[in-house]
Amino acid sequence: MNIPFRLLFFVVTCVVTSAAGQIGAVLPWTTIEAETMRTNGTVLAPHYGPHRVEVESSGQQAVRLAHAGEHVEFASPGAFDSLVLRFHLPDAPQGGGVESSLRLLVNGQPVRTLTLSSRNIWLYGNYPFSNDPAEGKPRNFYDELRLKRLTINAGDTVRLEKVADDGIPCTVDLVDLELVPAPVAQPAGALSVSDFGARGDGTADDTKALRKAVATAAKQGGTVWVPAGDYKLTGDIVVPSGVTIQGAGMWHTTFVGDEALYGQAERRVRFKLSGRDVHLADFAILGHLNYRNDQEPNDGVVGAGCRDASVSRVWIEHTKAGVWVYNGINLVIDGCRFRNLIADGVNFCVGTSHSVVQNCTARGTGDDCYAVWPVVEDQGYADFDGKPGNNVIRRSTGQLTWLANGASLYGGLGNRIEDCLFTDIGTGSGILISTTFPTAHEGRGIDNNFSGITVVANNRLVRCGGYDHSWAYRAALQICMDRRSLTGLRVSGLEVKDSLSDGISVVAPGSAKGQGTLAGTVLEEVHVDGTGLGSPGRPGLWIREDAAGGLILLRSQVGEVRNDSKTLRIHQMPKSVN
Repeated sequence: MNIPFRLLFFVVTCVVTSAAGQIGAVLPWTTIEAETMRTNGTVLAPHYGPHRVEVESSGQQAVRLAHAGEHVEFASPGAFDSLVLRFHLPDAPQGGGVESSLRLLVNGQPVRTLTLSSRNIWLYGNYPFSNDPAEGKPRNFYDELRLKRLTINAGDTVRLEKVADDGIPCTVDLVDLELVPAPVAQPAGALSVSDFGARGDGTADDTKALRKAVATAAKQGGTVWVPAGDYKLTGDIVVPSGVTIQGAGMWHTTFVGDEALYGQAERRVRFKLSGRDVHLADFAILGHLNYRNDQEPNDGVVGAGCRDASVSRVWIEHTKAGVWVYNGINLVIDGCRFRNLIADGVNFCVGTSHSVVQNCTARGTGDDCYAVWPVVEDQGYADFDGKPGNNVIRRSTGQLTWLANGASLYGGLGNRIEDCLFTDIGTGSGILISTTFPTAHEGRGIDNNFSGITVVANNRLVRCGGYDHSWAYRAALQICMDRRSLTGLRVSGLEVKDSLSDGISVVAPGSAKGQGTLAGTVLEEVHVDGTGLGSPGRPGLWIREDAAGGLILLRSQVGEVRNDSKTLRIHQMPKSVN
């Protein structure tokens, strides 16, 4: 296929790159990998295939503690007062999880006994999975435990030790050490939820009290203050226009679900942003969801047509998605942590536009860490005004998915992924650009396919490109043309390090339907260093035989280029270094 020189000139001169700077989120914690600690346990060697605990481990390594007295220990690199433990336990034979314990010691002195459970890990079978071990194909191997009010000084010896010979091995992946900021003070003029009867003891149901506080704030527009404590919620908190819910900090104010009620979708922890100028800040949401049912609504945070809204410094764990936004406009998600979820960390879906994810982290998600998903489906929320797009995922980090990818764009106008870091994505791509889902409806005159310029700029992908369990290996960066062809993609300043399969791939399962053409696409200053950790012999850039069209490879070092297509041409201007 010949591309006219005029088109080549236009494509090259319109490459968009962001300013050099921070790659990934700013992390206020220090991570210590278990395999770097001193241990008398068993260090698990790397393994990159599906259905193995190693592929969901950071660096594909961890340490198994099987017997009483086996331990990991390390010298603390600084002063900290909190710790997050990422761990794995086996399941019960019939499912439902088991319990075991580790002892935390500092300088040889016992500090706490940590009760661990595998209730919220282990899923089986094919999507959307089950909790039945008989279905095989296990995944979702890890959970995390948050510990606070510790005293750990620089140089202290911190040990995690198996307590009993209970026949239940515990695998340690990593620990995060953090010095927790002081609680946020109550804002002037804010209504305290305590004045409406909330107790914050983790036992009393505080749902009605919070609803009353929100309703009162809505009458005048204002802030609901939630001081430090654990607040049990058993139903929706609808946040209308002009209302802010302000906590004391993600380590201090926590909204918790009722485990006994969590099987009922309407009784979960859910904040629903439904108006204009609505904000959530500085608290944690800890749910109890351990299965996936896409017919049930999301818990966590739901943006339902909200505008000019924000979710700031919120920690969300054990819900379906972290933040699920449909038809949102001008929403900012900033400084949030998404952990151990059943689905996405953040999903900007349907008609969402002009919205931003920034300085966020996602770890242990059961779908994309961050996604822009402008689907058109016959669902109640599918109608919207305007065109989805101009969304940005920037300066964020994603790690250790147990399904899907780091960041994914599935269509829309002028979306961007920039200055992000994705590591250990063993179930798919670090970044996926794909037309897999339905984004058009001819009868309704809707077409949300990729349009304008889609930008992927200044990103780093480390140990990505894993095996999508129902698909195949995906490249660290994959361009997939399925339902639709694709044009207008600019990839620049990309670093791919130690891909599990291909560094970059272009595939077109839609070619049989005439939807396999790539056009107007530039890869500039792309560097691939190491491929094939899990699938040896994979190239730095692979064009599958079903792809058509062309792409420009400019000032790049990608290693081996393997073009198996007779209908897609790679243009190198000037010639890239291979």
